Amino acid sequence: MQETLFKANAIALLFGKCGGLFISSIWLGLVALTIFDTVVLANPAENNNTPTPKILNVDPSELTPSYPAIAPPGRVDPLPDERNFIDRVQETDYRVSALQADYVGNLWVASWRGLSRIDPNTGKILARVSLPNLAISALTQDKVGRLWVGTYEGLKRVDPRSNEITAQNLFLPSKRVLSLLVDKRGYLWAGTDNGLSLISPDQGLIMTTLKKLPGVSANALTLDVEGQLWVGTLDGVVRVNTASALIMKRIDNLPGTTVQALATSSDGLIWAGMPNNLLVINPKTSAVLRSVTPLRGRDVKSIRFAKDGSVWVGTNNGLLRLNPNTGAVLDEVPGLPSSRVLALAPDVGNKLWIGTSEGLAWLMPKMTSAKPHLAFTRAVK
Repeated sequence: MQETLFKANAIALLFGKCGGLFISSIWLGLVALTIFDTVVLANPAENNNTPTPKILNVDPSELTPSYPAIAPPGRVDPLPDERNFIDRVQETDYRVSALQADYVGNLWVASWRGLSRIDPNTGKILARVSLPNLAISALTQDKVGRLWVGTYEGLKRVDPRSNEITAQNLFLPSKRVLSLLVDKRGYLWAGTDNGLSLISPDQGLIMTTLKKLPGVSANALTLDVEGQLWVGTLDGVVRVNTASALIMKRIDNLPGTTVQALATSSDGLIWAGMPNNLLVINPKTSAVLRSVTPLRGRDVKSIRFAKDGSVWVGTNNGLLRLNPNTGAVLDEVPGLPSSRVLALAPDVGNKLWIGTSEGLAWLMPKMTSAKPHLAFTRAVK
């Protein structure tokens, strides 16, 4: 009986402890729940000591993004560095204004980005001459192989062996050189926009100046079969004695007035390119033999005769090959970087080289279209 009572008391005691633990757990849970309810549901007006949760101060409209009903912003202007780059690209001038074959078979290419010498057989650039920021307008080579470069800032002499400038800025009537030619005696003639000068290429000194040139500007030069100089001016053509630098003849009643390109055919006739015409002149009689019909109304920029006797004519709107006897168009060349043809060099490396306002191109016999030289075109920056 006592043993049974002892067991009962032990069980009661154990249950009591466990019950107390269970009751304590329940009590702590209620307290925690009460505290949690107090934190979350507390009214700030009733309990100023309890911090207000941030979530209760958020306006629901702030959680929903809204966008104004306006057009998207405009294009943002480039940053200063980008603007400078864009300006340089836009201002780059790719015109090839003069071409000159030298005595060793290379071709000199004058562009407004500089002066280069190339192998006309492969097109490879062999050398470059540093002429920064200079607009090159004319090229010629003297009897001993020195290259003369006419620019809008004067005249320069280049040694092709070292590619260095050995003379420059002679006392010309004007710094704006438009044309260059070496006569049969080896003297250099430089045409400017304010007259004509005769220069000794060895000494680099001006021998004489023809400032009062009729027509003022010496735009183009050529030699006739007698070795006398013909000058294309703003008012026709003038024949100048190369020995005395005296005017021998003037033809000023030409249709179109301004002569900007000259060439002499194998039969001694003078071909004169004008802004609206191409004329053939007999130098002995000063008579205009004909106006080439296909070129009427076209702006002629350059004229060169090929070894086969045909004549290449570059205009402001295309390149043509003509029959010199009839003036008939034999070919009109497509595929140029630009239709504005400024310079021609036929029969160099078995090619016709073409300088345009947008770069250099070449044409071989039996080719149906010209090909651009990628080093001198806008396609390669």
